[in-house]
Amino acid sequence: MKSLILFATACSILLITACNKEPGEGGASSITGKVVMFDVNGSGDTTSVQYNAMDIDVFIIYGEDTQTYSDNFKTSFDGSYRFDYLTPGKYTVFVYSECAVCAGGLEVRSSTVEITEKNQTVGVENLIILN
Repeated sequence: MKSLILFATACSILLITACNKEPGEGGASSITGKVVMFDVNGSGDTTSVQYNAMDIDVFIIYGEDTQTYSDNFKTSFDGSYRFDYLTPGKYTVFVYSECAVCAGGLEVRSSTVEITEKNQTVGVENLIILN
């Protein structure tokens, strides 16, 4: 009888821990956003010309991983993107932008969001890049 109770307890613990998913694919939630581009003039100042950044790579990192991105998506004609089928957790969405003060280099523009529920759509603030 004692071994039966121990076995049932072990199975219960296994089932509870198996249901805790890490951030990533396999859920029913989404992250949406938009990439907006500003032109930069020769002196490094941004102009007032703003437009939707189409066909730009947007990257997503699941959880706390800092070694590499987990997935990517190209923006639509209106600069929008959407990552679907995500589980609850923290995510970082980022793009590469021209750097106005880096002498021709690139910089990362990112936003971190958290999905807290199943079937949730979380919006990200506009990611602004320079051209």
